[in-house]
Amino acid sequence: MESKTMTVSIERNTKETKIRMSLKQGFDPSNIETGVGFLNHMLNLFAFHGHFVLNLTVDGDTNVDAHHTTEDVGIVLGQLLAEMGKEKERITRYGTAYVPMDETLARSVTDISGRPYLHFDADFSKATVGTFDVELVKEFFYAVVIHARYTTHLDLIRGGNTHHEIEALFKAFAQSVRIALSDSGVNRLPSSKGVIE
Repeated sequence: MESKTMTVSIERNTKETKIRMSLKQGFDPSNIETGVGFLNHMLNLFAFHGHFVLNLTVDGDTNVDAHHTTEDVGIVLGQLLAEMGKEKERITRYGTAYVPMDETLARSVTDISGRPYLHFDADFSKATVGTFDVELVKEFFYAVVIHARYTTHLDLIRGGNTHHEIEALFKAFAQSVRIALSDSGVNRLPSSKGVIE
């Protein structure tokens, strides 16, 4: 499948962030530097468990807070995922993954539908992990899903440790996307309507 070896990339500059990102499917190490340590960690997990190689540098206004960097990285990642899945006759389309982390259990269900929608149900145990504001987790996933044009349901089924809660969500999302983007082995658009926009 051609999209498995293609590299997609974007450079996006605003007054708040300057982002350079490339994405391909594979197993090489990723190189991620956002200026936000916890976000780096989560993106590395996303890349590893999604079987992606993600190269990313961000110059953002982290002197204000992590909001613009986190949201804008989500926007660009969503745009690259949309580009990676453009050969819709080849994709599986749907992906579901459950990920446990000790006491925590997360679920992600993704449809490469062309109809962007995020259902996000996560009652985090704490408001921050280190200096990272956990309300940015939803902002990140919303940006990704809307710009990838996915329908995604993300649910934190059980929790306990906030780091584990967020990590399980990122890993589950990565695996659901990997499955949805995988080659179906059937050269047919996976839609009875005959179109996925």
